[in-house]
Amino acid sequence: MKHQELNLKNFKRIHLINSLLCIPLLLLFTWPYIYIARFTGIEDFLAYPGAAFFAIPFMITILHGHVTMALGSVHRHHYYEWLTETPLTYGLLFYPMMIRTRFRLMLLVVSLILFAIGFALQV
Repeated sequence: MKHQELNLKNFKRIHLINSLLCIPLLLLFTWPYIYIARFTGIEDFLAYPGAAFFAIPFMITILHGHVTMALGSVHRHHYYEWLTETPLTYGLLFYPMMIRTRFRLMLLVVSLILFAIGFALQV
């Protein structure tokens, strides 16, 4: 790795920041879904998984943007390769499919389907 931003220390720093941002971002994006689900009377056993499926795509998008801002769009694949090479430590919860837009949209659609099912059960 020739470039200054492409070193192990920088990758660990990016991973630490992303790890610390996960829970606050998850909470930030789950509460609107839960609030609307409670307002419409959807049961909690459908509201909480739906909220998680709703929040995770937004959280991943912001964390992916953080990696892009830190390394640049040309070099971010080096960070994701490093995560893939360290599956039992830093890359424990990382799968290459997570950064694909199609996967994030599928999670969002699943959350909307869960919302529709919960709403249909209330009627």
